[in-house]
Amino acid sequence: MNTFKKDLETKITAYFFLAAAAMLWLGWALSPHHIGEYIQASDFPPIGEQVWFWIWMFRVHIFGWVILAIATFAFVTITARKPNRVLLVPGAGMIIVGTFAIAIAMAFYYNFGAWGVGKTAGKSQEEIDLFMESILYTNQYVTCFVRFGRIFSGVGLVLLGYGLLRWNIMHKALAWFTILLGLAAMAVILFIPEYFEYYKPLFHVKVVWLLAMGIFLLKDGINVEEA
Repeated sequence: MNTFKKDLETKITAYFFLAAAAMLWLGWALSPHHIGEYIQASDFPPIGEQVWFWIWMFRVHIFGWVILAIATFAFVTITARKPNRVLLVPGAGMIIVGTFAIAIAMAFYYNFGAWGVGKTAGKSQEEIDLFMESILYTNQYVTCFVRFGRIFSGVGLVLLGYGLLRWNIMHKALAWFTILLGLAAMAVILFIPEYFEYYKPLFHVKVVWLLAMGIFLLKDGINVEEA
């Protein structure tokens, strides 16, 4: 018979997942402007219209990624044992590495988006073009952080989900959700050249996954016999 653990540790971990979901989605939903794959000169005027609100919403969003990493770290801390740790620990590690890669990329968009408002305000088109040229290479590198962050997280989700399924640590539906989300993230980036637009729905699916993890941890806890 399965014995499920619902204690302070599982509750705190659940609250981390729920907080990450709320911060990621609200920071995105309430932002007055969304930057695309690259920062463009056309991004600065709409950012400048509500620059301080945009800054604060982006801060909330970035900290959502940080809390996601904390939630994953907390989860593996309370679940990883012999023999499941051979999947749970590397899975969580890849999610955390990928999440921080995305957070670093978001910090670039946040910093250069706000900075660019001041650098381009009242400038001629030639001066704006020179500024955009000065950040061209960084702009390109940051897209690599986003791609690798997403695909690393996808690999981690597959490993973590398989560990949950193999050792029956949480509800099987949630384990399959975790695996399929990871596979979808990897497939979109690996097999669709212009992946950016196609990946957008997966951000919202990841928020749903975070909510599901938090709710299942609060409702059921973890199967301590298997964990």
